[in-house]
Amino acid sequence: MSVRAPSRSSTRGRSSTRGRLSDLVGPTVEPHMGLDVLRGLTAAAVLLSAVVHFNLWDVQGFRTLATIGPLFLLNAIGGLILGIAVLVWRHWLPALAAAGFGAVTLIFFWWSVIWGLFGLKETPTGSSQVLAEIAEIAAIVFGLAAAYVAFRSRRRA
Repeated sequence: MSVRAPSRSSTRGRSSTRGRLSDLVGPTVEPHMGLDVLRGLTAAAVLLSAVVHFNLWDVQGFRTLATIGPLFLLNAIGGLILGIAVLVWRHWLPALAAAGFGAVTLIFFWWSVIWGLFGLKETPTGSSQVLAEIAEIAAIVFGLAAAYVAFRSRRRA
């Protein structure tokens, strides 16, 4: 009795092409896994910026400033809502909004450093300022990347 090995063409789900990249690399990564990582990083950046602004408002006394105080609280609440939206809504729009949030917050921070804003002239060197600035830059970069990937994956589907 002779036993024959199955031919390549008879195996299910396999192409007859040898040396495919997926065969060399191993199991493929889920197509949304990279997007999920970008969305997570975007949300983390926006939420970190919100926490810093809430800390400045609550602990460091910005609540006593006439116009800046309510704006810092609004920034913290908006960042919280936006960070949750980036995680929950699987669409490119919240990621783009997160990038816009980071950009607007960063612009107004530097406006307050250079010219002052509503009577407050900020310094760029404090730990809260540096932490918020890093978070906002990350929100811009990761938010734009997540929005792009999400937009491209929606167009392909």
